[in-house]
Amino acid sequence: MSEAFRKLHESGTFVIPNPWDVPSARVLEHLGFAALATTSSGFAASLGRGDQHVTRDELVAHVATLTAAVRIPVSVDAERGYATGTAGVAATVRMLIEAGAAGVSIEDYDPDSQSIYPVDVAAERIAAAAAECDRHGVVLTGRAENHLYGAGGLDDTVARLVAYRDAGAACLYAPGLSDLGDIARVVREVAAPVNVLALRNGPSVSELAGAGVRRVSTGGSLAWAAYGALAEAATELRDLGTSTYLDRALSRQAREAAFRDDD
Repeated sequence: MSEAFRKLHESGTFVIPNPWDVPSARVLEHLGFAALATTSSGFAASLGRGDQHVTRDELVAHVATLTAAVRIPVSVDAERGYATGTAGVAATVRMLIEAGAAGVSIEDYDPDSQSIYPVDVAAERIAAAAAECDRHGVVLTGRAENHLYGAGGLDDTVARLVAYRDAGAACLYAPGLSDLGDIARVVREVAAPVNVLALRNGPSVSELAGAGVRRVSTGGSLAWAAYGALAEAATELRDLGTSTYLDRALSRQAREAAFRDDD
């Protein structure tokens, strides 16, 4: 799986949607996507929690369950590595690889201090993760979160991504970028595969491909869309007593194909 996932990053643009549980992963696999990525916020929501309130052991178990359920590569959102030091980050990455991850992402936001790590500290953490990923041929994504938290402009984002590339990250990601010109600059100056988060009012996949983006992910948005559909359907049932929401339900044929019985 790791080799197949790495090859996806060699040329072109691919969409890597983010399931939050086994059923959503199987539906996305059935729809023909070449790879999947976990979502920290979506998985946390499936446990009835907010983002960044899942333990490392829970994530590892989640990854093991997902990778056993599908036949395509799965990359893992490992947040900041569930550790304060580099040795802990390396241990987390090793555990995720053992659970079947074909890719791992490490971000530079520290939820304990609610701040972005200094770039040199973040780069050291990326280097520790890269050592583990390189040993197993797993794709490491370095994430710059400063744009999401208003902790720096585009110059800082680019500088961080370049530092993470130099520390060993094979793919770079700055969630929240929506201006096509900014994205094109990141792609140009980082000079490595770049992941971009698909946004409601952001560029389309074809526009991102034209800007040289290698990978497009969805984050927690598919989970929120699914929960939104649930709320809309239940509201219709409660207020109108009707069930027209079934017109948009997954067909029996699709369910049988996606929720196959694996021998």
